[in-house]
Amino acid sequence: MIIGLVTLVLKSFASGLQIQLIALLYLLPVLVCTLFWGLTSGILAGLLSFLAFNFYFIPPYLTLAVHQSQDVITLVVFLIVAVVVSQLIGQARQAEKLARKREWEATRMYELISALAGLTDTQIIIQTLAQKIIETFDFDQVEIIANEQVNGKPVSFCLSKLEVQKKKSDLTLSMFTARNTEGEIRLWLDQNALSLEETRLLAAFSSQGAMAIERVHLMQRENIARILEESDRVKTSLLNSVSHELRSPLAAIKASASSLRSGAVDWNTDAREELITTIDEETDSLNLLVGNLLDMSRIEAGALKPMKRWNSILEIVKGVEAKMRSQLAQHPVEYVFPGNFPLIPTDYVLMGQVFTNLFSNSVKYAPPASHIVVTAETNEGSALIKVINQSPAVAEEHLEHIFDKFYRVTEADKITGTGLGLSICKGIIEAHGGKIWAENQPEGFSFNISLPLTLDGELPKIPKDETDG
Repeated sequence: MIIGLVTLVLKSFASGLQIQLIALLYLLPVLVCTLFWGLTSGILAGLLSFLAFNFYFIPPYLTLAVHQSQDVITLVVFLIVAVVVSQLIGQARQAEKLARKREWEATRMYELISALAGLTDTQIIIQTLAQKIIETFDFDQVEIIANEQVNGKPVSFCLSKLEVQKKKSDLTLSMFTARNTEGEIRLWLDQNALSLEETRLLAAFSSQGAMAIERVHLMQRENIARILEESDRVKTSLLNSVSHELRSPLAAIKASASSLRSGAVDWNTDAREELITTIDEETDSLNLLVGNLLDMSRIEAGALKPMKRWNSILEIVKGVEAKMRSQLAQHPVEYVFPGNFPLIPTDYVLMGQVFTNLFSNSVKYAPPASHIVVTAETNEGSALIKVINQSPAVAEEHLEHIFDKFYRVTEADKITGTGLGLSICKGIIEAHGGKIWAENQPEGFSFNISLPLTLDGELPKIPKDETDG
C-alpha cells in the first residue's frame, strides 16, 4: 500500500522530477517499513520499490525491460542501496530492542538485589523473592521452599494471583550456589511460555535468592564462631582471674586453721585472735567472690529479678559499712543525705551487693586514710546517689569501659580482683531500671547511681498519724 501510494504521488509529478531524485524518494517507504515492521518488511518494500521504479519510470514504460545501460546501473544501485539500508535499519532496530530488554533485565535485577540486601532472616528473604517474581513475570502462583528448617518444618512461602491455589507446579527451579543447594522455586505458568530473556532473568533471580540465603547461613556461622571465641576468651580471663583470687584466701584460711589445729599457738594469746580474724576476713572475701560469680551468671542468663520494696538507701549503705568494718578501717565513710530523703524501691540484698562492690573498689584504689563520701539527692523523679573516693583519676577512654566484664584499668599484678564487681553493679542497677556511671570530679573519683523514685508509677504510701483527728 505504501509503495503504491508513493508511486501515485511520484507519477503525478514525474514530469518535473529527475530519475535520480525519484530513486531517492523510493527509499523513503523502504525506511518506513523497516522502521515500523522490521527487516523482512523493509526488504520486501525494497523489492517492490525496485519493480515499481523500473515499471513506471524507466523507459520503455509499463514494462520491466531495460534498454539503456545507464538505467540498468541505476536500478542495480537502487536495489543494493534499498537492501543495505533495510538491513542497517533492521539491525539498529533489533539492537534497540535488545538494549531495552537488557535494560529491563538490569532494572529488575537491581530491584531484587536492593530488596534482598541487608535481610538476615530466611523467611523474609523468600517472601521478598516470591513478591519480586510475581511482580516481574506473569505467573499464576509462586512457592519457594528453603532447605532450612524451623521446629522440624522447612521454611516456605507461597504467593498466588488466584483465589484457589493450584497443587501441581508447571516448572521447578533449584536454588543453588557454588557450595550447596539452598532450596527450590515452584512456578505455575499462565498460558504464555517464557521467553529467552525471561528464562535467563528467572535463573538469575533464583541464583540471587540462593546467595541471599547462603549469606544468612554464613552470618549465623560467623556469629556462632565469634560467640565461641568470646566465650573461650571470657573463660580464659575468668580462670586467670578467679584462680588467683580463690587461691589467696584459701591459702590464708588453710594456714590459719593449720596453725590453730597444730597446737603451736597458745589459745590464750593474741596470735589466736589474729588467726581467727584472718579466717573470718578471708572467708568473707571468698564469699564475696563466689557471690559475684553467681550474680554475674544470673545477670547474663536474665534471671536477675529484683524483689523491690520501699527501703532506705542510708540504712542499706550503713549496713554494708558495718559488715565491711575491718576493710574500711583506714577509710572513714561520711554521709551527706538530706533529712527528707525518700524511700527508694529497691531489693535490699542486691543493693547491698552494689555498695559492697563499690566500697571494695574504693578501698583497692584510694590511698590509705582517705575518706569515702556517700551523697544523695533527688532530681526530676529520680534519686542520685554518689560514692566518692580519693582514688587517682581515670582516663576518659577507660570511663565507659570500667563496667565491662573483666575490664581492668590497672595491671592485675598491682591490684587484685576479677574485674566483675563493677559489671555486677551495672547489671543490678539496670535491673532496677536505673543507671550507673563513673566520672572524675574535683572532690574525687565518683560512682553515680540514678534510681527511679516510683514503683509501678506510684510513690510510697505514708501511713497517717494515729493522733491526727
